[in-house]
Amino acid sequence: MAAERPADAEDPVGYFLQDMTYHGKTDRTRAAYERVLRAFESFLGDPSRNPSGSARSVDDATHRDCMAWIHTLRNRDVAPSTVATYASYLHRFYAYMAQVGAFDSNPMSLVMEEMDERIDTNPARRELSIPQMRAFVREIAHPLDHALVVTLLKTGMRVGELCNLDLRDVSLAAEADTPLSGVSTRAALDGRGPSIYVAADPSVGSVTNGEERTASNKRKRSTVVPVDDELAAVLLRWLAIRPDSPSPAEPLFVGTASGWGRRLEPDAVHHVVTSHAVDAGWYRSGGDREENVTPHYFRHFFTTHLRDRTGDRGIVKYLRGDVAGDIIDTYTHNWGDRVRETYESNIYSLR
Repeated sequence: MAAERPADAEDPVGYFLQDMTYHGKTDRTRAAYERVLRAFESFLGDPSRNPSGSARSVDDATHRDCMAWIHTLRNRDVAPSTVATYASYLHRFYAYMAQVGAFDSNPMSLVMEEMDERIDTNPARRELSIPQMRAFVREIAHPLDHALVVTLLKTGMRVGELCNLDLRDVSLAAEADTPLSGVSTRAALDGRGPSIYVAADPSVGSVTNGEERTASNKRKRSTVVPVDDELAAVLLRWLAIRPDSPSPAEPLFVGTASGWGRRLEPDAVHHVVTSHAVDAGWYRSGGDREENVTPHYFRHFFTTHLRDRTGDRGIVKYLRGDVAGDIIDTYTHNWGDRVRETYESNIYSLR
């Protein structure tokens, strides 16, 4: 998988570690990465251990080599959370080296997709794998319920932010014959491709886009979140049956039963999610937030899995709306060639 390597990257691991120093990573973090990456390098160089039967270098590794190394960790009874941590280090290494042009691709992408182990940031919290979440989503038939759940899982936005979305906040590639075809979208979405604009300003009681709001957004700064093909298809399916709304703001998500055509409120979304979670055995009355799956749990799921897969906390924090000032300006400036590329390369599929 070697590309035309930068002249000073003859030792790919050393090159990556040096760049970590330039990026301001601590000695402790750098040492942790070095320990893991050199162990993987040693595994590849030993024909008796790697699946190819011959010595390999890290730039020649395939996804099978990566899977085999992960398998050796499991056989050594390494804790699942530690396995996930080591895998995230390797994934970040390959993603970075591909990004700078030293490698052609990232063989860890497929491995991360299929792994069940996850970094255990809260031992008491229910942890669900991507295959489990896929099975959960497949059971949701109603286009509105399906769109609500997939949007939360694919964007990591808060339930109030979801409820405050208007049609003008959404840009999709295929908008003909949908309510979006006659809507002027936000200027911030121009040239960004399929995207959702999550504003920072709506708050309870304020009038935004001609409608008084019943939920608040809690972002430090407004954020443009990419929409991949899967989420776009889900939103278009919803828009095909979305009732007309009496609101001049044209909310994206409106009621299809009681409150027909009116903007959904957080309590309604919470009810949708928890009803399906009850069916899955993931919610019980009286359970705490660590046990029960709610709209907020989907934000945790998005954060944990996308951070593990990208190894880039900055972009994940940007997508969550958790950073402000010059930090978010950096990501906004590099949106087209970094945020979308990183997101689309690493966002999990729920099909």
